[in-house]
Amino acid sequence: MKKYLIVLSTIFLFVQCSPEKEDPFLIGKDQIGKLMKTHKVSELDALFQADSLIRDTTRLNMGGNRKIEVYEKGGAHLLTLTPSQDTVRTIESVWIRDPRYKTPEGIGLEATFGEIEKTYEIRKVVSSLNNVLVLLRDHPMYFTISREELPGALKYSGTPVEAIQIPDEARVKYLMVGWE
Repeated sequence: MKKYLIVLSTIFLFVQCSPEKEDPFLIGKDQIGKLMKTHKVSELDALFQADSLIRDTTRLNMGGNRKIEVYEKGGAHLLTLTPSQDTVRTIESVWIRDPRYKTPEGIGLEATFGEIEKTYEIRKVVSSLNNVLVLLRDHPMYFTISREELPGALKYSGTPVEAIQIPDEARVKYLMVGWE
C-alpha cells in the first residue's frame, strides 16, 4: 500500500510541476500564438514549419509590402502578415483570420463590442464610409466593426461614430494587431 501511495504522489507531483503547454492561439501585446513582435520575416519558415506560408517572394525581395498568408495544414487560414519596410524586416501588422485566436480574457474574432468595452479601455473610434475602427488604449490590437451593425441613421451615413453609439451586440468584422 505504501508503494502505491508513493507512486501516486510522485505522479501527482510530476503533473503539477510540469510546465503548462503554451497556447498556440493566444493573443498578447507582443505575441500572437508562436509569432513574437521581434521575429524577423526571414524566421517565418522555421517558425511556421508545420503550416503553409503563401507569399510573393519577388515583391518581398524588391521591397514591396506584400502580405504573407499563414495557413494551417488542412487549409484553415490563420493569419495574414504585413512585413515592415525597415532594413531589418519584422512584422508590422497581423490580420487575425482564425476565431481560435483569443486574448487571455477570451476576446477574439467572435467578440461583441460590449465584450470588448468591458475588457479594454477604448482609446478612439475612427469612422469610415463602411466601417468603424475601434482602437484600444495600451494594446496594439484593434477591431473593425461594419456600419451594418450600427443603428438606423448611423448605418447609412458617413458621419463620425462615438463609442457610446455602437451597440453592445455589434460583432467584430476584422481583428488586427499593429506592432509598428
